[in-house]
Amino acid sequence: MNKRSLCSVMLIGLILMSCKNEAEKDKTEEKSDVSETAQNDVRKVETEPLVTKDFTADPSAHVFNNKIYIYPSHDFDSGVPEDDLGNHFNMRDYHVYSMDSAGGEVTDHGVVLDVDDVEWAARQMWAPDAAEKDGKYYLYFPAKDENDIFRIGVAVADTPEGPFTPMPDYIENSYSIDPAVFEDTDGEYYMYFGGIWGGQLQRWETGSFADEDVYPADSVKAIEPRIAKLDKNMVSFSEEPRRIQLLDKEGNNLLTGDNDRRFFEAAWVHKIDDTYYLSYSTGDTHKIVYATSDNPYGPFTYQGVILEPVLGWTNHHSIVQFKGKWYLFFHDSSLSEGKTYLRSVKMTELTFNEDGSIQTINAAVQDSIN
Repeated sequence: MNKRSLCSVMLIGLILMSCKNEAEKDKTEEKSDVSETAQNDVRKVETEPLVTKDFTADPSAHVFNNKIYIYPSHDFDSGVPEDDLGNHFNMRDYHVYSMDSAGGEVTDHGVVLDVDDVEWAARQMWAPDAAEKDGKYYLYFPAKDENDIFRIGVAVADTPEGPFTPMPDYIENSYSIDPAVFEDTDGEYYMYFGGIWGGQLQRWETGSFADEDVYPADSVKAIEPRIAKLDKNMVSFSEEPRRIQLLDKEGNNLLTGDNDRRFFEAAWVHKIDDTYYLSYSTGDTHKIVYATSDNPYGPFTYQGVILEPVLGWTNHHSIVQFKGKWYLFFHDSSLSEGKTYLRSVKMTELTFNEDGSIQTINAAVQDSIN
């Protein structure tokens, strides 16, 4: 081969190699774009209230005896004026609802617990949750005591639909709102709880109840949700409540001024393989977001938005797996045409991407409702 032929072959080889590299680069970029698009896609869904006879909110969904059971709070118009501390959410009892199939006919099992049944509770029975152990069913609920301090109580039943018999006193060392009980794969049970503003969590930052609201500065670590392992008896804590650290993807604490990501209320935990998903409401930015960890105590790393704002001020949810599919339960104020204290429970299927991230849902109703 002469010198000119050799140069020609080398030139062709360089051109082919360059084309191959560009093609592989394009393919990599395309794959990256697809992955990013899949994670950032917002899925628009249209849903109808599961219950229309009453107003229901804050749904905690569980699968017991091959049925979906929903434990919501019960909204009604009590006449209390609206304020930033949520005194107009003046609920006084709980119903239990069940479905044999996802989206199927809903059975109302009636009132299963009333504030008058609870010796220590005075008012405002907010978002409850439920758990089962050894054939007994436990209803966990927050309420204000005679001193207007939120505590967390527990009531017991022989069936998931109740009725429930309350314990004579609230759980020792419990405080604030929104109890959510998670059963881990090793058989341990944990309660996640807390909520700022009307939920009073900010008053417990020093370890005892403060008479006035004190909030951290925007530039410092945000108030964190709490966790406590339940005792084997399921009606008491086996440890002092701990704080749950929430981090960004760079390992920094979420700050008070980060209203789009910091914790406000409505903690919920589910687990897939070895990953714990902590989801919660951002409150005044009205989103349901989530963070992940390899430990039930955290720290949890913020990942993204599950549910965009819905009609009404609050956003509160639960996540449950039923017959191989995952479902998101939430509420909005569509049935009451926008009254923020008269809400209705809804549900929709939840979609996970291959990397375990959750696709964002937009379930907002028509803009014509104010």
